[in-house]
Amino acid sequence: MKLSKYKYDKYILFSIFLFFIMSIASIYSASIYSAEDNLVVKQILWYGIGSILVFFITRLDNDYFYENYKLLYVLGNILLLLLLFFGPSINGSKCWFIIPKIGSLQPSEFMKIFLAITLSIEANKFNNLKEPNFKQEILYICKIIGLTLIPSFLTFLQPDTGVVFIYFVIAFFILLASKIKTRWFIIGFSLIAILLGTIFYLYFCNKNLFIQLFSTDLFYRLERIFDWKQGIGYQLENSLTSIGSSGFFGHGFNNLPLYFPEPATDFIFSVFASNFGLIGCLVLIITILIFDFRLLYISINSYSTDKYLVFSLLGMLIYQQIQNISMTLGLLPITGITLPFISYGGSSLISYMLIIGIALNSSNAIRKRRI
Repeated sequence: MKLSKYKYDKYILFSIFLFFIMSIASIYSASIYSAEDNLVVKQILWYGIGSILVFFITRLDNDYFYENYKLLYVLGNILLLLLLFFGPSINGSKCWFIIPKIGSLQPSEFMKIFLAITLSIEANKFNNLKEPNFKQEILYICKIIGLTLIPSFLTFLQPDTGVVFIYFVIAFFILLASKIKTRWFIIGFSLIAILLGTIFYLYFCNKNLFIQLFSTDLFYRLERIFDWKQGIGYQLENSLTSIGSSGFFGHGFNNLPLYFPEPATDFIFSVFASNFGLIGCLVLIITILIFDFRLLYISINSYSTDKYLVFSLLGMLIYQQIQNISMTLGLLPITGITLPFISYGGSSLISYMLIIGIALNSSNAIRKRRI
């Protein structure tokens, strides 16, 4: 593909530029309470590397990923497996490989993209069938669930429950875009309701049996969720106080009145809201909406596998946006989910820039089809 024939989507580029400015401003302010040095410089570096990656992806086209999807899926799962044996334990989790003098690598961030690519190819194969019968629908649904369960199990063992939820969000959006009958969604939601009802019943009414069946680890994870409902934890209390006292225009740039853990990652929205107040939050949310609606437009108008891939990645981003912002406001439990493009992070930001490259390729493919 010649450079002169490639046109970059101005809505996506504009959104990413604003995300970059907001991210750097927030991380700079959060740095006063962070134990790690040079966060701003590193975030700029990750954005720079990500931008270079986007450039090369737009030269390759999305077909490169589709041709190598099996390799990417297997590689992602191998990395998740190796983490369990060779990954260092950090805060009780084995989620990162430590690369000396460079930083850390979190394989699950890339596995999200690899899983979305793999499931999108399966969705495209299924939706190309003229009139799929009952057996074909069953096999397709089982394949989607099976491909999702493998990385979910490996990630759950790290443990990183938040990313496991993201895997299933991707699978749900893939199924939502597929032409399977509504009855499967009714059956699926019914089974999930029964499973969750059983788990919660045992948790509240027979804790000993719950621990015997599901392990102590899951018990403590649920306790963390219900601690959120009770409003326990100074991290959330300080976050709510910082946001609530910021007013229309905030406390001012680089003015963070209260300390809370993970200000540059999990609670970056609290930092941004504290600095720039309601007006700043509206600008951030409007930028997110512009970006999301553009991805939705690209998904609706895309062809073949691109349609399902962009839609599933959009679903993943929406879930993370809602989860991260809501947990800082006390509306959802604190799960360690970061705010895409705003929170500090090397692996996560690079993976999001992969999404940008894929979306730009899809947008350009739409343009060329209409010429």
